[in-house]
Amino acid sequence: MDDLIKYRLESAKERLDSAKVLLATGHYKDSIGRSYYAIFTAVRAILAKDKVDFSKHAGVIAYFQKEYIKTAVFETKYSKILQRAFQIRNSCDYDDFYIVSADAAKEQYENAVAMVKRIQEFLK
Repeated sequence: MDDLIKYRLESAKERLDSAKVLLATGHYKDSIGRSYYAIFTAVRAILAKDKVDFSKHAGVIAYFQKEYIKTAVFETKYSKILQRAFQIRNSCDYDDFYIVSADAAKEQYENAVAMVKRIQEFLK
């Protein structure tokens, strides 16, 4: 496995660990952020395999959608997970007074775990 792919997968796992700790300690907004970045970093591991990258999150997401969702390499549920994680992370980071429930943070964490696992399996 390419060093960059391996590095990004390890980074994704580290972000999952952080999300879990933050969730357990009631830091729901930060947990959501780490869950999103776990997914985002894992998706970037796929891009490393393809030897492409983008400077903006939207470019990474669009590439994944076009090359991996529309071609049915990944199930459409992963498109929804990625889009929802991106949206809620943005709300957590940029919207004043945005309230996050424990259930929402837990759902994001569980989705991140599932998506990172699926990407790891794909890259093996």
